[in-house]
Amino acid sequence: MLLDSDGLVTQGLELLGLGDGRILFTSNAVILGLVYGYLPFMVLPLYAAIERVDWSLVEGARDLYASGWAAFRRVVWPLSRPGVIAGSMLVFVPSFGAYVTPAILGGNKEGLLGSYIVLQFLSARNGPVGSAVSVVVLGVMLVSTLIYFRAGGKNL
Repeated sequence: MLLDSDGLVTQGLELLGLGDGRILFTSNAVILGLVYGYLPFMVLPLYAAIERVDWSLVEGARDLYASGWAAFRRVVWPLSRPGVIAGSMLVFVPSFGAYVTPAILGGNKEGLLGSYIVLQFLSARNGPVGSAVSVVVLGVMLVSTLIYFRAGGKNL
């Protein structure tokens, strides 16, 4: 309804000269849907990490003539990095295997690995390929989680 050819988002983009009148069943719709669905999983850990930042450290950096960018880069970013990493893991793992959002918003043309796995099992009846891709996806998720914990994620 919002992303359809006569939907509110599509018409707004046409008025701004940014769209060609078609968003639904494109990769842009899939990206928009994934961002909409997983944004809270990134924002909440990031908010919690920034909330824990001691702002007197930023004031001290500013008192020592650090620019706003330098204070962010040297004080806020290192202190909020655990929240960024945790949010990235909370978003990466489920979105890597997402198949419902690409199937609904992207149709059959725009698919991710999760959609490909479902296609192999249900439509192509090619269980071995679907299983192999599933194991690869699981391996990538496990390796990324292990890297996260090795990098100090257990201290969050």
